[in-house]
Amino acid sequence: MRGSLGLLAEARASITRLTPRGALEALTSGALLVDVRTAAHRASGGDIPGAIVIDLTVLPWRLDPTFEWRIPEAVSWTQPWVLICRHGYSSSVAAHQLQRMGLENVADVDGGFEAWLAEGLPVAGPGYVADVRE
Repeated sequence: MRGSLGLLAEARASITRLTPRGALEALTSGALLVDVRTAAHRASGGDIPGAIVIDLTVLPWRLDPTFEWRIPEAVSWTQPWVLICRHGYSSSVAAHQLQRMGLENVADVDGGFEAWLAEGLPVAGPGYVADVRE
């Protein structure tokens, strides 16, 4: 299949997709959450406490454990990462890209932030519960 839906189908066929609660469980087991939503979406929807915010345009470079400008948490190719975007589309394609780059433990959240919010999981601002790493 061609087009964006073909790319999405290819990505989702090769990645791990977690429910919002499954993502929260992964975080309590040591995975790190990366929020790739736009600043506008974070401002209107809220932030997930403990999430690392990285723009999609620099995501591969920030998570590459061998790259000079990586984030401090990018320590190995096996570090577990969970990506989240607004609805679960961009995060699926990004997770696939990161796997192709060599990261071995990347997943995304099925349904994205909207599904996270619908499950009543931690969000900073109205309805704030607690840091997901506490």
